[in-house]
Amino acid sequence: MPFLSTIRKPISRRWQVASGFAAWAVVVAVWFAVTRGQLLPPLALPDPAGVVAAAARLWTEYDLLGNVFQSWWRIAQAFLWSALVAVPLGLLMGGFPWLYHLVNPIAAPMRGMPITAFLPAFIALLGMDEAMKVGFLVFGMLFYLLAVVVDEVNKVDDALLETAYTLGARTHHVLWLLFRASFPAVFGSFRILYDIGWTYVILAEMVNARKGVGYMVEAARKVLDFERVYAGIIAIGVAAFLFRWLLTALENRLFPWQRPARPQPEPAKAPQHGS
Repeated sequence: MPFLSTIRKPISRRWQVASGFAAWAVVVAVWFAVTRGQLLPPLALPDPAGVVAAAARLWTEYDLLGNVFQSWWRIAQAFLWSALVAVPLGLLMGGFPWLYHLVNPIAAPMRGMPITAFLPAFIALLGMDEAMKVGFLVFGMLFYLLAVVVDEVNKVDDALLETAYTLGARTHHVLWLLFRASFPAVFGSFRILYDIGWTYVILAEMVNARKGVGYMVEAARKVLDFERVYAGIIAIGVAAFLFRWLLTALENRLFPWQRPARPQPEPAKAPQHGS
């Protein structure tokens, strides 16, 4: 297995899958050992078997699928509003330096501020219903996406623009060219944007929610049902993974040239015959 000691040596798909299963097998084994050895209190880390049973109850008694869909719908709305603002604004900021230097002094500090500190402000401005939750998610996703769009637009080669101008392109043609050249990479960032949405939706749904995975976990915590809490956490991870996988599949379908080339098997060495 030369890839174990060779830097950046690609590994086969079979080894990738096997490594993933092995890593999770180690996590579950350590979990069993800690709980069966009573190294931690049951409320801190419940038994894996109890968590599996709680996951079944989430499906049959607590409308797991409906809660996941509600959280996804909130993220989808915030994602749409973020993209509608950040993509055209980032395109213009990347194309016109004067606009970049006008907007970036506001946008840049927002990316570094903890969004959780803004939750009380959103409650005061928008109340505690759906508008607050979606607005809170938009605020958390917008400035990240804006920075990505600006960065990818700036990466477009100037030679491409000069060629366009030489061929008689006008400003709107060049902006369209910038969009087409940068959008595949921007689309790739949507996966991280969805991860950010899943991170923040849990916090938003802990405030006056009646549906969603965040509400589901918080309701279990209030009655000290930590088996259900851990089952909810696992459900969130699985749901986020599945949506991320769907985005990856869509990206590979839309932009197949963006996929890294698969490692080719090494040719077999011809046997050497003695003279």
